[in-house]
Amino acid sequence: MKFIKEHIMFILPMMAILLGIQFFLVFDRMTHSYEERLKEGYAMLVVANEPMELEEFQALNKEVASASKIERNEILKQVSAGQTPKDTQEILDALPHFYSVKLANYLDTSALEKVEQTLKSSDKIKRVETFGSSYGSNYRLFSFIKFTLKVFIFFMVIVSLFLVIKQMEVWGYKHKERMQVMEIFGAPLMLRSGVLFKIALLDALIAAVLIVLLFVYLRFGWAQSSGVDVMIQNKMFLFQSNDLLILVGSALFIVIVSVFAVVFSAKETEE
Repeated sequence: MKFIKEHIMFILPMMAILLGIQFFLVFDRMTHSYEERLKEGYAMLVVANEPMELEEFQALNKEVASASKIERNEILKQVSAGQTPKDTQEILDALPHFYSVKLANYLDTSALEKVEQTLKSSDKIKRVETFGSSYGSNYRLFSFIKFTLKVFIFFMVIVSLFLVIKQMEVWGYKHKERMQVMEIFGAPLMLRSGVLFKIALLDALIAAVLIVLLFVYLRFGWAQSSGVDVMIQNKMFLFQSNDLLILVGSALFIVIVSVFAVVFSAKETEE
């Protein structure tokens, strides 16, 4: 029973670390997709004194991805009702040119203001409307959610890492005499720590497999039957094939770090 408890005390915090890493991967993919949708749905209105090409906008600012001309006929219909054809033509000649400008990236408010200022610096451009108020509130809310979740994941990983190292110290004390005897006979550090590596690697791989199975089930089982639109639409982000390599690699890295941390701290205590 004690043997099982020791392994559970290592597997559970290791799972918490890997869970945090997987949540970060899922969250990063989802937020990137959401940023892309926000970017595609956002456009600046540019009023120009004369026709302009996309290259001219991009020469002013490299963040400009596209510039589509807004036809003036609809505007003309609204302002020229009841006018003679001659007056209508004069109004058309007097109207500026309107463009819907989209950006290459989802920018913060300060970067958006820089784009606005660089566009306004052109003599051809009369006005730039960025709809900054709604854009700024959406960006601040989105940034706050990202920051909060990342901080939570970070602290969860740190606390779990301390628990992993603590359990490793227990195993270190348990095999202390064996490791000291090997040291007396000149065994290198890697060989002396072999017993800790074997125990920890096995448990770390078990933790990684359990997390992988959990997220595979979430993607291919639960997400589709959950009835939650956001989960059904984003189920492909819950697990991807390279996540397995990342989780296993992270587990191995944590084991190596924790083993050496325990071994070196024990050696310093003895000295």
